[in-house]
Amino acid sequence: MATSISPIDDLQANTNNQHLKIFSLIWLDADTTLERNRNAEQRLRAIINCLMKFQDVKKCQEYINKQSQKARLIMVVSGRLGQEIVPSIHNIRQVISIYVYCMDKNRHEQWARNFAKVKAIVVELDELILQIETDHRMQEIVEEPLSINIFTTSVNADTSAMGKSIMDVNEQLPPSDPLLYDLYQDLGKFASQVGNLDKSMEWRQKAIVLQQQNELAGKQSYE
Repeated sequence: MATSISPIDDLQANTNNQHLKIFSLIWLDADTTLERNRNAEQRLRAIINCLMKFQDVKKCQEYINKQSQKARLIMVVSGRLGQEIVPSIHNIRQVISIYVYCMDKNRHEQWARNFAKVKAIVVELDELILQIETDHRMQEIVEEPLSINIFTTSVNADTSAMGKSIMDVNEQLPPSDPLLYDLYQDLGKFASQVGNLDKSMEWRQKAIVLQQQNELAGKQSYE
């Protein structure tokens, strides 16, 4: 007997598949053969299955530059190579978060504090995994509106749970977090695509105000 699949179940499956295509994890380390790194790789793949490893800064940057605008890249990088590559890739929209996995936390905190997308500088693997896993849940929620929109042209999906999740993220993210700006922008696009132009303008205005506030805060920090 054939089993029927409800539109909502099908929507959820398609949305999950879309997330798999959107998110990639990039790992840049000069020595990925270390035992601790092999262990880390296995655990990271359990969170984000698409994992690309690089030992060379130039090749890693070339890969990042070739990614589509829809890609969302999470990066794990050693302290030394992070200091080299982060300044050049930090403003690329596809790069949404960076984690410095190193042996000397105090040293690398000095340069990393200038880059908002650096979410953590960690020494312990368990801390790295927990931080990426926690942040990734939020990242998936931020991307949910656009992913759902792809599959809702003929399905009247119940988005109340999604709306609650979005508001939870909105309350947890600090104003300086780039994810919050992306969230407002994506919600504006989503509202426009479903025909709610007033709501679209509201979200886009929030994004503009947030961007202006962060630019002002950035200027003041250098004065």
